[in-house]
Amino acid sequence: MPETIPAAAQRLLDEPNFAHVVTLMADGTPQTTPVWIDRDGDVAVFNTAKGRVKHENLVRDPRVALSVLSPDNPYVYLQVRGRAEFVDEGAREHIDKLSNKYLGKAYPSLQPGEQRVIVRVVAEDVDFHGGR
Repeated sequence: MPETIPAAAQRLLDEPNFAHVVTLMADGTPQTTPVWIDRDGDVAVFNTAKGRVKHENLVRDPRVALSVLSPDNPYVYLQVRGRAEFVDEGAREHIDKLSNKYLGKAYPSLQPGEQRVIVRVVAEDVDFHGGR
């Protein structure tokens, strides 16, 4: 049954904090990538280009984990483990939204022919620590 991200943890996703996303390579070894993070309601989302390693890993095996911590207090953090769902619609606009959040301008690195995709992390386990 899907879990939700508590309201107290959502600010970690709303602020320009980097998350680390973990996917599984074909041989089962973990692969981690820092990403810009966002949320859709109480679901964590990030954006990637189709064909990148994390995308290919998630197409093959949708299991995913992510963590994000407060830059002011590393004891305040959120960990989400679950399954990836892909959303093509609005993905190009979403990367601009994220770029504005993190860089203050539209996404400057779009490559010709690049296809963006939103990755929704449907939570199966949520672990939030509010700090010491």
